[in-house]
Parts: sequence; structure tokens; C-alpha cells
Amino acid sequence: MSITLDENRLEAFAGIIANDVGAALNAALVTIGDRLGLYRAMADGQPVSAAELAARTSTHERYIREWLNTHAASGFVTYDPAEDRYTLPLEHAFALTEENGPLAMAGIFQSACALIDNRESIEQRFRNGGGVGWHEHGDGVFCGVERVFAASYRGSLLSSWLPAVDGAVDRLQRGARVLDLGCGHGAPTILMAQAFPNSTFVGYDAHAEGIAVARERAQAAAVAERTAFDVATAQEFAGGGYDLVCFFDALHDMGDPVGAARSARRALADDGVCVVVEPYAEDRIEDNLNPIGRMYYGYSTLLCTPGALSQDGGASLGTQAGEARLREVLLAGGFSSVRRVAETPLNVVLEARP
Repeated sequence: MSITLDENRLEAFAGIIANDVGAALNAALVTIGDRLGLYRAMADGQPVSAAELAARTSTHERYIREWLNTHAASGFVTYDPAEDRYTLPLEHAFALTEENGPLAMAGIFQSACALIDNRESIEQRFRNGGGVGWHEHGDGVFCGVERVFAASYRGSLLSSWLPAVDGAVDRLQRGARVLDLGCGHGAPTILMAQAFPNSTFVGYDAHAEGIAVARERAQAAAVAERTAFDVATAQEFAGGGYDLVCFFDALHDMGDPVGAARSARRALADDGVCVVVEPYAEDRIEDNLNPIGRMYYGYSTLLCTPGALSQDGGASLGTQAGEARLREVLLAGGFSSVRRVAETPLNVVLEARP
């Protein structure tokens, strides 16, 4: 049986392949540039030659030349052929070097490359349906994810997300009891503790190494006296009467999200509120077929879905669950009302009340 191929479609697909392979290779080169300080050495926005950049960073010019050319072809730097010099635009430098800024993006390459390194473990789960626990990944995943999400929290949590939740800021200023479920390294909890000195904060996470980091970070931020981090799942923690319970990019990672929502509801004071921050997604698959959806589906396949499937419950919302599915989970967990209060291109923020 003969088949007739559309040559234009075939050539277009070859272009897609070349773009994807180039993007994957450039992602690896971004992690190298991040570690070697190449972006910081170009952060002044001034043109630089390969030799000058190599001298600034104590690296080999021949490697730097290829690194710069890949970055120029990828749109990360510009190239002036007349002068044979390269420029990192100030806006690109801000995203790649301002680690404490609201758009620190180098960590996303760190986490993505670490996930790619662990792809053989995921491949096995494709065959047997098992999960890969958070603890089974390397430090590059943990640290990279935190670097990216912490930037979002610095940029939005205090300035727009919490103010959008009715009464939350006032209660935190007076003094509230706050619970963070799936707290990871504790970045948003520590931000809130620094901003609201009259409130106390508790964070739980199943990853013991992450909890150890959270404790260190709280000590360094001088909020350890008002924060407590401990190892427990969203179903295992003890205590209640919290004014605010939070899930920061964590609910979709849980193997029993309805059970986690039920635990959050049980832990709330009668007049408390639950805040759920999740990756932004539309409810229909076809509406997520865009660059951000592509990125999130990739993370969902390599990290979030395997992580959820490794836990008791065996459910998996995935990174692109969408507001309607999240609403179903929260209502099934015992909340009576759920509303969207804020969003960014990367996140959606829901408020759930008893």
C-alpha cells in the first residue's frame, strides 16, 4: 500500500523537530551559563567578545564562542557581525541573574534538565503505571523548582494574592495562625512570616530533606521563633483552628487531593479560609495547547504525575488540572464555596471557605 506524503507538512515538521532539539540543547547550556557566572558577566548589557567573556569568567574561549552562538541563535543574546561581539539585553539579564527578583528564571532550566536526567525512571513507569516519589529526584529538581516558584511568590504573594482574599491581610496583621501544606523549602511561608510579625506559621511536607532546608531558611530569615516545619503528609499532620490554610503549587502533587482538601477543611477555624495557588490552566485540553501549557504538561509528565502516583490514593490531578477540576476537589473536600481571586500567566489563586 503506497502512501502520499505532503512534502510541505513534512518539511514543516522537520522544522519543529529542529526547534525542539535546539531548545533542549540550549536548556542544558543555560544551566552551564548559570553555574559558571556567564550571564552575570554580561549583565551590564554591553557588547562583549568571546575572548573578553572567557577572560572575565576564567573559561576557555573556544567553548564560550560556541555557547554564545547557540544563545544568539536561540534569541538569548544578540550578535553584531561587524564587531564580532555579543550582547545580553538588560531584560534578559534581569530574568537570568536577579535571583531575588520577581522573574528569576534560571532555576526553571535547572529543574528541567534534572528531570531529563531522570527520564529512564519515568520511562519504566510508563510501562508499569507506578510512580516516582519527589525524594527519588536529584537536588537540581528541588532547588530549581524552588528558585522559580519563589520568584512568583516574591512578585505576587504579598502585593496581590493575599490582598485579593477577603480579610486575609487584616487578620495576618492582627495575628493569625497559618498552615502551609506541602510547604517544600518554605519560601512563601517565610515571606509571610517576615511580612506579618504578629502571626505564627506551620509548614508540613512529606520530604524530610526539604523540611530540613525550610528550617535552615527560617533561621537565616530570623523568623524561626514564629515558624515550625515538620515532616508529615496532608493527611497525617496534627492540629487545627488555623485562620489560614495554604496550598502553594502543591495540591496537584498529592496522591489524594480530595483527602488533602478534607484535611485542610478540618484544620480550619470556622471563620478561616483556604488559599490554593496552582499552575495556570484552562479547563479544556485544547485551550492549553500553547507554550505555557506545553511547559506545564512536560513537568506534569516527568514530575508531578509520577509524584502523585507514588503516594497513597493513586489520584493524579496533573499540572494542568484547570479551575473546574480544582473546584470539584475542594467542594468534595467539604468546602462550601470556591472562587478565583487572582491569576498571573503562570498561576491561578483560589479562595475556598467552609
